[in-house]
Amino acid sequence: MIARRLGRRGVLLGVPALLLAMTGIAVAAIGPVHVGPRPDGTGVATYGWTVTPAGRQVPAGEKPFGLATSPDGRWLLVSNDGQSTQRLQLVDAREGVVKQSLSYVSPQALFVGVAFSPDGRHAYASAGGNDKVRVYRLGDDQNLVEQAPIALPKGSFAAGLAVSRDGGRLWVADNGSDSVSAVDLASGTVLGTVKVGHNPFGVQLSADGRTAHVSNWGGSTISAVDTTTMAVRATITVGTHPNTMARNPVNGQVYVADGDSDEVSVLDSSTDTVLRSIDVSPYPDAPVGSSPDGLAVAPDGQTLYVANAGNNDVAVVRLAGPEPRDRVVGMIPTAWYPTAVALADGGRQLLVANAKGLGAGPNPGGPNPTRPGVDPTQFVGSVIQGTLSIVPVPGPDQLAHYTRQVIANNGFDERDKVRVPAQTASQVIPRRPGQPSPIKHLIYIVKENRTYDQVFGSLGKGDGDPSLNLFGDESAPNHRELARRFVTLDNFYVDGAVSSDGWQWSTGATSNPYNEHLWPVAYCNRGRGDDTYTNVSAEPGRDPAKSRIWDRLAAAGVSFRNYGMWAGGPLPAKVFATEPELAANTDTSFAALDMKIREQSRIDEWQREFHQFESDGKLPAVEFIRLANDHTVGTTPGQPTPRAMVADNDLAVGRVVDTVSHSRYWKDTAILVVEDDAQNGPDHVDAHRTVALAISPYTQWGTVDSTRYSTVSMLRTIELLAGVGPMTQYDAAATPMLNSFRDRPNLRPYDAIVPRQSLDELNPQNAPMAAASGAMDFGAADAAPEQVLNQAIWKSVKGADSAMPAPRHTVQPGPGREPPDDR
Repeated sequence: MIARRLGRRGVLLGVPALLLAMTGIAVAAIGPVHVGPRPDGTGVATYGWTVTPAGRQVPAGEKPFGLATSPDGRWLLVSNDGQSTQRLQLVDAREGVVKQSLSYVSPQALFVGVAFSPDGRHAYASAGGNDKVRVYRLGDDQNLVEQAPIALPKGSFAAGLAVSRDGGRLWVADNGSDSVSAVDLASGTVLGTVKVGHNPFGVQLSADGRTAHVSNWGGSTISAVDTTTMAVRATITVGTHPNTMARNPVNGQVYVADGDSDEVSVLDSSTDTVLRSIDVSPYPDAPVGSSPDGLAVAPDGQTLYVANAGNNDVAVVRLAGPEPRDRVVGMIPTAWYPTAVALADGGRQLLVANAKGLGAGPNPGGPNPTRPGVDPTQFVGSVIQGTLSIVPVPGPDQLAHYTRQVIANNGFDERDKVRVPAQTASQVIPRRPGQPSPIKHLIYIVKENRTYDQVFGSLGKGDGDPSLNLFGDESAPNHRELARRFVTLDNFYVDGAVSSDGWQWSTGATSNPYNEHLWPVAYCNRGRGDDTYTNVSAEPGRDPAKSRIWDRLAAAGVSFRNYGMWAGGPLPAKVFATEPELAANTDTSFAALDMKIREQSRIDEWQREFHQFESDGKLPAVEFIRLANDHTVGTTPGQPTPRAMVADNDLAVGRVVDTVSHSRYWKDTAILVVEDDAQNGPDHVDAHRTVALAISPYTQWGTVDSTRYSTVSMLRTIELLAGVGPMTQYDAAATPMLNSFRDRPNLRPYDAIVPRQSLDELNPQNAPMAAASGAMDFGAADAAPEQVLNQAIWKSVKGADSAMPAPRHTVQPGPGREPPDDR
């Protein structure tokens, strides 16, 4: 049941109590053995929520973020804003087919904004970092013909668009320059530019055309711009990170999707005031995670449709009548991560853009190709293809059925339970924060960018593909021995695709719409690289300053110490300004991300402090460690080879376990290790499957745990052991790593293995792709072009002439493997 919330001006209702009675569904299993697409047209997100999209699904390219319908409802524009080739699609809304697709290869760009002229004869698309708006004519053959573009001021980074009712003026949200521009469409010239709030996303014109409301995505305000005087008339405070807006055609009210407040603000466009807010969170007191980012209003003005990207649904809202009272009356299931919604056929048909479709699936043909020109869609950042859902607007009975489906898909009817896999007997992991556990100390290590098959493919146990194994016992002996001796996690997935969203998930249990929209732009040389890590707007949560795991620990009085996370620069390491709690508990002598520094020097510093803590008995309850050299610097001449850097990283992990296991704290410590993302490798199960380790006397049993876990499962495990509650809906619903632990400890210590691979091996001047690697930027995570880096790594390890196995696609368990009980 969706929470009731007291709005700013009136009491608002969410899904009524009758929906609670309708659930009646016990989620016996979160999903199948593996995440990703399933043959029946459904899928499973990395964090285990089932995806069962209603209606018909039309392929919609990579990251469909923008939708616009023609005035007659016949045509739909879809802006594909992904990491690889971007496309503007013209879809026949009646037939549900893509009639035309115009491609744009980097640095040519699209971003979010699409619009038709009032007569339907022209169309417009924002070109993001190209600082222009693309202009199209709809020809007699009903195909788009691109015309001369509209040039915008440098640095504008065009986003949302709005066309005046007379078709004479175009308003552009200049996301990169904190402004909005007015364009004369007859001449194609900019009439003026007005400063608004931070990172504007959308523009919505009032019914009389006198006001342009601009959503300031990088903050929590709406700017009301007088279209006559070209001045900001009012600044309106709404929820966190407002994005899409829609206007009620009957009463003129403007609806604003507040992406990180899980609500929709309702504005009176004549007075520029907030009338009320509509709660679209899924149950009472739900943490953040619904992420509304798409809106559409029915022609009769009585129904609002809200695309909840985080909940994989469209919430159906009956709007206020005589009383100021809105009701969420149901939810329609979509594919993964709906980003925009529109109406066609006189409001009888819903059109929903789903950015992540049904998930990734296997990518064994990449992303470590043997030669240039290999299909870039094997890269995890672009392997997921979006869809367009075409759904007849449901009647009451169908909507009730859809609502039950959404509740079952996401486990909202089990929200108060810790999901316990049936075969577990372990009491080591508490079922509720604050319950006792023999584990008193946690060490959380996050590394960089490896898939399961890259390191464990030839492990000899678990579901691996030996042909995809790049780093074996010679360069990753500790990882492989720890997996063999403690627990092999062969069904563990990262929830992020790349480092930008991967680090958001690894520390905050979500990646918000701001980050989800912008990281593909930064990763394909289409601009906005400055926003991937350090901009406060990219942080998740209602309160961006209090949305990380360390913020929860600090609030609960749980001691912690940081070694390298969210820090950069030369020594002394400097934590990002957005993280004051972390900065206050950071060892600034631990070298942050710098590929020229050996992991061994980092572990020397960590070990120095650990021994001091052991001496004085004051080891913090939680330690955070970042070890990133397994990212490698490719084949840069004079720098360590990929195998040497992986070996350096491997020995560092082994030394941490060795040190702890020979200390007084071994008996009550757990060490959890994961990659922030899995973008730099192939995997025969899913592009998100990764290297993960659970190391403790309570996991030292040499078992294979094939329970479906992900990044948020590890965070949920940390939260339960540390005695703090979840940060988002995702870790709240995650299955903790219960099956990895046993009630009886095995206190055998671990002795680190020195890799046979030399840590001193350097790339020669004639190393494969040496020149390309030498030109890369390794000063920050993922600043180097991943496609080219992956080629260099593969050639370095396998040989310049080595060939990758051909792609194979399956989402079924391997031969002889039984699906584990994954509840």
